[in-house]
Amino acid sequence: MVDAFIFLLILGAISAAILGFAARAFYVYEDPKIALVEECLPGANCGGCGYAGCSACAAAIVAGKASPSVCVAGGPSVIQAAAAVMGLKVEAAEPKLAFLTCAGGTRAETKYNYLGTEDCRALAMLYRGDKKCEVACLGRGTCAKNCPFGAITMGKNNLPIIDLDLCTGCGTCETVCPTGTIKVQRGSERTLHFSMIDDRLAPCQQTCPAQIDIPRYIDHIKHGRYEEAVLTIKEKNPFLLTCGRVCPHPCEEVCRRALGDEPVSINQLKRFVADYEMNTGGHFPVSVAPDNGHKVAIIGGGPGGLSCAYFLRRLGYSVTLFDMQPKLGGMLTTAYLNTASPKRSLTGRFKGYSTSALMQGSI
Repeated sequence: MVDAFIFLLILGAISAAILGFAARAFYVYEDPKIALVEECLPGANCGGCGYAGCSACAAAIVAGKASPSVCVAGGPSVIQAAAAVMGLKVEAAEPKLAFLTCAGGTRAETKYNYLGTEDCRALAMLYRGDKKCEVACLGRGTCAKNCPFGAITMGKNNLPIIDLDLCTGCGTCETVCPTGTIKVQRGSERTLHFSMIDDRLAPCQQTCPAQIDIPRYIDHIKHGRYEEAVLTIKEKNPFLLTCGRVCPHPCEEVCRRALGDEPVSINQLKRFVADYEMNTGGHFPVSVAPDNGHKVAIIGGGPGGLSCAYFLRRLGYSVTLFDMQPKLGGMLTTAYLNTASPKRSLTGRFKGYSTSALMQGSI
């Protein structure tokens, strides 16, 4: 009995020594920053960041594989707290939002009847889908089913409807869309984008010199969303009030409605919403990127100078215009004055105008 007890005691001591050595030799080190970063995250484990959960997200941030802003469920406070743990500086940036690039919906003709799984990805694997248009939205709602924040619903015409107030720009919808009809972009990216070969553009938008999204703002007008229509035009054209009166409207020459009866009066619709904004007594402000710290001076406050200042300010630049006339606008505002009085010398004194007030309105 005593021998057995002594044997077990010796065996236990040997086992403890082996386990102690193994613990020192084969231990797994975990950076304490991971736990600190995880405490900053909301703990939703939604997967919108692209990682399995908040623990995996925190590990990726500490490892440098993801930025502190990778969490889409949290707000600025979460980003600031995670960045503070990593010793990084936080600066304001434009939010990314999802935008639909297809306006076809049920108007796109079908080439076969699909009776398989109601998932856009499965449908796209079979001859790129059942639409004759290979870049059309397939309408099965895979983006809506996979959106972790409920920001997407399907409309009656089988096109996604995106609630920008709920959208966090996580990119899940863009990832699961097999035809690329949903894009997640910043406002400045949309401002700088010009039509490409693979863009889904209606003939009117292709012909418009400013590449305004004409179908979108007409749809806004149709449903009484006049402010959204104004902001859609302002994405590409700051002079909607003037252009609504002088534009030669080449878009109407290629309007597909003319195949049935007559083209849509696109220019008159633009003039209508421009007058609507004017008659409200105020202006609908456009989105502006955070200040990037750069300053730009523009000589000449005519249409060209104003357009340059408008788009530079939207991209985050601090812009000052210099013009010798008492009012900005060039020929838009001073043509009558110039014809009624002698021409002024170009060596006159120029006056500076800041864009902080200009961005609140349009000409």
